[in-house]
Amino acid sequence: MRTIVYVDGFNLYYRMLKQRPELKWLNVKELASRVLRPENKIIAVKYYTARVSGRFDSLAPGRQQVYLDALASVPEVTLHMGTFLSSKRFAGLVHPPTFRPILPTQLAQPWPAVVRVHKTEEKGSDVNLASHLLLDAFKDSFDVAAVLSNDSDLVEPIRIATEELSKVVGLLSPVSNPNPQLQSVSKFVRHINVGHLTASQFPDSLKLQDGAVLLRPPTWVATTIT
Repeated sequence: MRTIVYVDGFNLYYRMLKQRPELKWLNVKELASRVLRPENKIIAVKYYTARVSGRFDSLAPGRQQVYLDALASVPEVTLHMGTFLSSKRFAGLVHPPTFRPILPTQLAQPWPAVVRVHKTEEKGSDVNLASHLLLDAFKDSFDVAAVLSNDSDLVEPIRIATEELSKVVGLLSPVSNPNPQLQSVSKFVRHINVGHLTASQFPDSLKLQDGAVLLRPPTWVATTIT
């Protein structure tokens, strides 16, 4: 069965990889092959992400680029980039801190229970994924689609593909208890576990067709405590 896999990169990262840096060097095509059944012939893996900022970690963009280059070395994988929008906004405090100074009596208004924060939002990945899923469904580009995400924003496009277009769309879940709405519109659910991630790593040294060599970022190397 012709199968296309749609990977929500940031959903996968925050659900399974952020706390497991030794598993970030992940071959998503190999992962999908291990989670899906043998009859699923993976003809394409579409990976949705955005370029990270170096505001908090100056080395993060470089590590990400090495990883994107590794993904691009897999013939079935295509990269689809969204964007990050950053802004400074005021946000209310749930529990205003008790260490604020006592206000001078001449001030008529109390100190507002707000702080100004850097707000960073990733834009485009879910829209891109949904658009490509529906376009591929309309074009009959797949027999089976597998969506790796737990984002409830994808409920409606999956529902349209399964109910209106009669396509088989399933969920590759990065969490043990997937969103109930996503489950209800999906034709199947496969759970990703740490064993799948461990078995789907790129080699530490990855040689490209042009002779260049990509190395697993040092902070993504597992360490053994003796």
